[in-house]
Amino acid sequence: MSMRDMLAELKKERERIINLASPKALERQHSRGKMTARERINFFYDPETFVELGLFAKPRITGFDIDQQDITGDGVITGSGMVGGRPVYAYAQDFTVAGGSQGSVHGKKALRVMKQALKARVPCVHMIDSGGVRVQDAVSRDLADSYQLFFYYHTVSSGVIPQIGLLMGPCAAGAAYSPILTDFLIMVKGTSHMYIASPTLIKSVQFVEVTEEEIGGPKMHAEVSGCCDLLAENDEDCLQKCKDLLSYLPSHNQEDSPIVSLGDDPNRRDEDLLEIVPVDSKKWFDMHRVIERIVDKGRYFEIKPDYAKNMVTLFARLDGRTVGIVANNPKHKAGAIDINAADKEARFIRFCDCFNIPLLFLVDNPAYLPGVDQERGGIIRHGAKVLHAISEATVPKFTVYIRKAYGGGNPAMCSEPLGADLLLGWPTMEMGLMNPDGAVGIIYRNEIAAAKNPAEVRARRLAEYKSTFGRFPYHAAQMRWVEEIIDPRDTRRLLIQALKTFQAKKDERPWKKHGNIPL
Repeated sequence: MSMRDMLAELKKERERIINLASPKALERQHSRGKMTARERINFFYDPETFVELGLFAKPRITGFDIDQQDITGDGVITGSGMVGGRPVYAYAQDFTVAGGSQGSVHGKKALRVMKQALKARVPCVHMIDSGGVRVQDAVSRDLADSYQLFFYYHTVSSGVIPQIGLLMGPCAAGAAYSPILTDFLIMVKGTSHMYIASPTLIKSVQFVEVTEEEIGGPKMHAEVSGCCDLLAENDEDCLQKCKDLLSYLPSHNQEDSPIVSLGDDPNRRDEDLLEIVPVDSKKWFDMHRVIERIVDKGRYFEIKPDYAKNMVTLFARLDGRTVGIVANNPKHKAGAIDINAADKEARFIRFCDCFNIPLLFLVDNPAYLPGVDQERGGIIRHGAKVLHAISEATVPKFTVYIRKAYGGGNPAMCSEPLGADLLLGWPTMEMGLMNPDGAVGIIYRNEIAAAKNPAEVRARRLAEYKSTFGRFPYHAAQMRWVEEIIDPRDTRRLLIQALKTFQAKKDERPWKKHGNIPL
């Protein structure tokens, strides 16, 4: 047999394995609106760059009937290639082969991808679509082949390389902890679901009838649980969103994000910024409209847009450089910070700090949301996560006060004591312990109560307060709570200049193994 003969045999065997799924299994996958694992890989990677690893791997012999099936590759495609010209590792569970169930070899192959990505210092993408653990294999497998070791490597990789989970099918029971341990999770509408306890199990324990969509659907996780960072319309949209997200991120924690010029003038001034924000702080506006006019070409990539809408977290670019933006949105709950908003903010800040992404805070909030449910739910603890995350972050941190910054809402959006490197205020800025009405009501409570004409006394004291301690925005500047009051149209230019100024920022901290954030 010649080398050419051997190569012909290799090609034949490779094609056999690639086309291992039955026509019925392929039809079923497509009928559900899902791409096959190989179609996902081909769509995701730059053409002709994916190098598959472990194609010929055989599953472990279990002694059960499943041994009679040919499931070469063990239901998962693994390898690496280029995405946008940059290296990325990934695995894609193949639901058309044994339901993408995880056997020992399946686990070994996926874990190999995670280990190699960590070693190479490149992002790792997890394309999840699995019927769960392969029971025939699990009853006698080595735990080192199971998803339990996934948890370990997710944790070891955390803060070193970006990890992105793409949930394009089912994921249940203990395996569901794996996608949650990634940095970002994108779920596909209509085809993905994720839960620990199935509807059947919940019914047997609690005698409650629920559906998969109610306890584990994409909409629920995006709006209620907060487990999902982004919804996708279909597999193609999910994969494209992942590619877009990767374009904002560095490959690892010892480099900066790639510079991507969109051709936007760094000195651009947008006249709309004079009209978007109402001068009356009791009127709402959508902070997205402000962001669009500051960042390059108005483009951004929002994280958790459907969860805790009173807090905005997103990636954008300023003069080509990635920034993480944290902003209150007075369109929802007046921009007040509640438990969910605090968790959303803290996690985003910590990711940006891990990967050298400067932070920009846009402020308009009346403080933390008051309420019995909030107090009993631990708003103090959840709010403390934000303070820990901001204080811990050593990346450049810039704060722009758009309107309100009262009470605890001030440090929660990065004030000077928590390490802000630049503090700018718009003329509409209001900063203090509380609004003037509230302050006057407390400071002069006894005087007002004892007065013959309480309304007159209150009005007089309120006018005095507004001309001194409540003179917005000038009192804040006089007290050095902000460094400059600016024309809103100069916001973009000043932030870009600040990014250049603080490009080499060093913020030395005492050595420690890690902090103990109040989880």
